[in-house]
Amino acid sequence: MSEMRLFDPFTIDPIEDVVRSMMRPWRYETTEAPPRIRLDLAETDGAYTVRAEIPGARKENIDVRIEGNLVTISAEMKKEWEEKKDGRVLRSERHYGQASRSFTLATAVDETKADAKYENGILELTLPKKSAAATRRLAVH
Repeated sequence: MSEMRLFDPFTIDPIEDVVRSMMRPWRYETTEAPPRIRLDLAETDGAYTVRAEIPGARKENIDVRIEGNLVTISAEMKKEWEEKKDGRVLRSERHYGQASRSFTLATAVDETKADAKYENGILELTLPKKSAAATRRLAVH
């Protein structure tokens, strides 16, 4: 337990505080880092290829949205486990999290030809570039 003391600015003893803090019991609890999506992006003449690491996500919990040249990848991760001994539950843990990543590409993406595959925690996107609209010159009358 920690003790409660009144603060008196004239009785500060830094050595006592350091020694007292070393005597406190140590607590070491690991907390899982928040879920993150890491990306690799490659460009060819006709398409972009995106490799996104989304470990712990299930295929049905991944959402990919394309709006012009803006791509958004979001995923929900769920992890549950139990520790049992002699048929009794000693510990039961659940971790839930959501990660999202958006990025803008140099050219617009043709959403109708885009493709996504997810396997072993890696999402692979093939995003074909939208063909440039033909420029039309207007005659001035």
